[in-house]
Order: sequence, then structure tokens, then C-alpha cells
Amino acid sequence: MDIIESLEILSPGPLTTVQDPGRYGFGRYGVPPSGALDSFSLRVANVLVGNPETEAGIEITLMGLKVRVLTDLVVALCGGDLQPYLNDKPLDMWRSQMVRKGDTLFLKAPRTGCRAYLAIGGGISLKPVLASKSTNLASKFGGHEGRALRKGDLLFSAAPEQHFQNAGKIFTPHGRPSYTGNWDLRVLLGPQDQDFPGESKRLFLDSPFTVSTQSDRTGIRLSGPALHRKRDLGDSIISEGIVPGAIQVPGDGQPIILLVETVTGGYRKMATVISADLPLLGQIKPGEQVGFQEVSMAEARTAIQERENHIHLLKKNSG
Repeated sequence: MDIIESLEILSPGPLTTVQDPGRYGFGRYGVPPSGALDSFSLRVANVLVGNPETEAGIEITLMGLKVRVLTDLVVALCGGDLQPYLNDKPLDMWRSQMVRKGDTLFLKAPRTGCRAYLAIGGGISLKPVLASKSTNLASKFGGHEGRALRKGDLLFSAAPEQHFQNAGKIFTPHGRPSYTGNWDLRVLLGPQDQDFPGESKRLFLDSPFTVSTQSDRTGIRLSGPALHRKRDLGDSIISEGIVPGAIQVPGDGQPIILLVETVTGGYRKMATVISADLPLLGQIKPGEQVGFQEVSMAEARTAIQERENHIHLLKKNSG
């Protein structure tokens, strides 16, 4: 299968990396999953261009990515609306389309959301590290040389011409997430919610929290009413394994939503964001407001099934 030069990075923007769904199963060695923060959008983009939904794509943060197309390709952009332009014309999102050799793709600035995902028919040809092409920035492995993309980087794809027939596919608007900027995240309480008095739980569920500028791929730091633990308990607990979406409360009482670049936590976890809402965490910007809604396990299961049904229908219609 021919490996062909596909894209040249002309400008990377503030943070653009290669990500796939992540490298799971290595937490006992201290290796976090990394991967796309909005995995739903990446999966949809891959299906639209005819890739396996687990293929790597380009995660673009906020704005500024500019690339030159080096060969005819089918591409799809999903996720936050960062105002993409193909040459000088707006580019539709949530659909696959042909781009031609010499075209330029530019993402201007966020209109909604925080991150967009670019999938290329034929994928991104990189050697997996620990079964994943995702970039681990802290440890400097995976992705493209273990780092964020830079001006002059070249990306390659495998037989992109075999994907041309996928051009023109659209992901139903009914299945697209809404990025409102005022986020109501569904959570399951626990595993240490019993370590907080009733007043702290009430504040957690009834109060808005503001996203801090100190947020990154490791976690979303929030500011709002302090969530005090019970008086007879210390600031921290013995470090334990965590999952993305765990909401831990350090000594200052300001919650942190943990993301994909850590595997342990030494603070009490008030709650965990349900799986169906995890992709939304990748679209939350500093300065926006977040609220939490408690749901049951049955409601969480229904929500993830509804989300997966949209992808299943897209794959069925694309087959």
C-alpha cells in the first residue's frame, strides 16, 4: 500500500497534535491514555472519510492551524466550529469532502467549542507506541516525534485515493453535540462523596463554576463555592487510580475535572462525569461556566447508548 505525502503544516496554531482514541491498559506503569479529548468528534470524522473509527487524526486547539494539501484527499472536520476555510471559502463541518493538491485549509477562530478534529482518508501513517499513535506531550512519545506539530512538518497517508468515494457524506445534525458555552454536565456521585457534608454536595449540584485559564489536557480547573470536606478528614487520601471525568476536590475546595493525561489522584472525588458527556470536556473553554446534574446509572447507560446509536447509524449508512 502506497504511503503518500498528504499535508504540510504551514502554521500549527497554539496546540495541534496527532491523537487517536488513546492508549489504554498501561496505567499501572504510569502511562496515561492521552488521546482525543473529544473522541466522539474524531470517531465521526474518521467514519465520514471511510477510516476505521480508531484511526488517528489531527486535534486542533482554538485557532490558527494552516495546512497545504499535497495530494488529492477526502477530509472531514468535526467538533468545535473553529471557522474553517478551504482556500478563501468557508468549509462545511460534519461532512466529508474532496480537497485538491495545492489547496490550503485554515482554521480562523472558535465560534463554538474549543477543539476541532481533522480526519484524512487513509489516516495518518505513523508508527504506534504502546498500541496508539496518540501524542503524549509530557513524556514526549507517540504522535509526530512525541511533540506538537510545527511549521514544516509533513504528514503521510496510506492510499488516500481509495477513499475518494466517501466524499459527500454528512453526519446528521440531530446527532451533533451542542456546544453552548454554558455546560450542564451529567455526573454520577462518588466514589468519595460520603466524605463531604450535605451542604457541599448541594453547592456542587446547584452552583455554577467558572473554568480557569490554568486548564489543560490534564484537567479542567474550576472556581466557585468551596466544597469543604468533613471536618475530621485530611486534605488528601492515598493516591489511587482515576478515570477521565473524575472530579477531585483538593484542599482549597475548588474542583478539578481530570482529563486524559493522568492516571492517579490523591484527592477525594466528589463525582464522575458520565461517559456520554466526556467528549464535551474537550470543548470547554476558559471563562465559560459549568454546572453539574446528578443522574442514575440507568440514565447514564441510556445516554451512552443514544450517543453510540448515532455512530452506528452513520457506519450503517456508510457501508
